[in-house]
Amino acid sequence: ANYGPNPICKGCLSCSKDNGCIRCQHKLFFFLRREGMRQYGECLHSCPAGYYGLRTPDMNRCSRCRIENCDSCFSRDFCTKCKTGFYSHRGRCFRGCPAGFAALEELMECVEGCEVGQWSEWGTCSRNNKTCGFKWGLETRTRQIVKKPAKDTIPCPTIAESRRCKMAMRHCPGGRRPAKTKDKKKKKKNLMERAQKQHSIFLATDKTSQ
Repeated sequence: ANYGPNPICKGCLSCSKDNGCIRCQHKLFFFLRREGMRQYGECLHSCPAGYYGLRTPDMNRCSRCRIENCDSCFSRDFCTKCKTGFYSHRGRCFRGCPAGFAALEELMECVEGCEVGQWSEWGTCSRNNKTCGFKWGLETRTRQIVKKPAKDTIPCPTIAESRRCKMAMRHCPGGRRPAKTKDKKKKKKNLMERAQKQHSIFLATDKTSQ
């Protein structure tokens, strides 16, 4: 039966002029639509956004999704599509993906990310593959990739990092310091030779003047 311009009783087993469908055919879902102060029943093949189909022996119904930030859901506890700006993860909606998961932007889903182990201890302070001979050097620590991501497009976090460090030994044994001592002795010897030469010139000049 039709009441008014719209076939509000389509798919109904029983229908009211004022309230629309009261009971639906076996395969359809009963949905109670609200418009302002008025509400009326409809029989639908699938439930609208924000609702999911709940099948019961008495009558199939459209039940509202109760999951926060969910647009459409499969059941009371599983969201199939989140609202704009939220990522879907195991039937829930998140602003950001939980630890250990990475955001797949094109699908707005959280997928298994790259898992890395703990950082190692900081390595020896060195520079140019030497652990002495400089005031400052670099020390490095690393960590291993425990599990690669499911998607190749998801990058792993850094697995090595370095920082500036002060070397324990600025001068290498038998290296720069002895070389400086040798140079110092050579410089002293040159000064002595120059002084002796100047003294000899002075004596020769003195004799001539006499």
